Amino acid sequence: MSSSSDKKEYFLGIDGGGSKCKAIIVSGDNVILGTGILGPANPLHGYQQAIDSITESAKLALADTGLSDITLENLNAGVGLAGVNLPVLFEKMSNWKHPFKQMFLTTDLLIACLGAHEGRDGAVMISGTGSCGFSYVDGRSYTLGGHGFPHGDKGSGAWFGFQAVKHALMSLDGLVQNSTIDEKLFALHGVNKGIDLVEAIAGKSAAFYANMANIVFDAAEEGDSVAKSIIEEGASYMSKVGRQLLMQNPPRISLIGGLTPRLRPWLDQDVQDKLEEPISPPEIGSILFAQQQLALL
Repeated sequence: MSSSSDKKEYFLGIDGGGSKCKAIIVSGDNVILGTGILGPANPLHGYQQAIDSITESAKLALADTGLSDITLENLNAGVGLAGVNLPVLFEKMSNWKHPFKQMFLTTDLLIACLGAHEGRDGAVMISGTGSCGFSYVDGRSYTLGGHGFPHGDKGSGAWFGFQAVKHALMSLDGLVQNSTIDEKLFALHGVNKGIDLVEAIAGKSAAFYANMANIVFDAAEEGDSVAKSIIEEGASYMSKVGRQLLMQNPPRISLIGGLTPRLRPWLDQDVQDKLEEPISPPEIGSILFAQQQLALL
């Protein structure tokens, strides 16, 4: 991380996604002072929820510092959010009367990439609640996917969870072969009838479905053929995303997101061989972004 010339500057880093909002407070000489985590902060799924999560996670991080002389008004905030790749949401969030000293807004994709490669050029394959591919090379950004659940986000936690539900419902109707996915899903929700399962999942968010992704991976690792086919389909898609990103000639490429340890072994070997460990998490990337933008001012 780059140093700030003014050691009295304080930076807030926000990584706001579909499942949670992470906040980190860093001093001008890059010492991590406090952290906080709260609920979802994707304005696509609720503007008020997003600004509440940002503000409250920042307050939690402030409390975690144990310092009484820092307030929200002292913080230069780098805010990376899911959803603000849509211009209408970027404009709406930009117009927010935020409580911070300054706010530098960007996408969760850019901060993820900056964090993974310590502020330098690179690419990231993201598989968490949602999925996406992103590279930043020579000042040019390139995005693959990231279209949102349920119409996109293949290879994501939400997608895997959704496939589990679809299979379980068809299995109950006798239309497809049984799978250990079904019994794991029924046990999780305490149901054994299709109508009860539908009632349990009706109107639920991407984060809700993402919480069921591990069921599919558990079943596959136990040898279940249905689960294996689902994971192979999702992993094949993510492998294609990786190859497309590599065509942009990034110096480094990383796989990030909550599904990383489970998904990585299922990716095609040529893509696995190119992956490098991310250097820092996205919330550090948002600090780097804020520092870069402040330097430009």
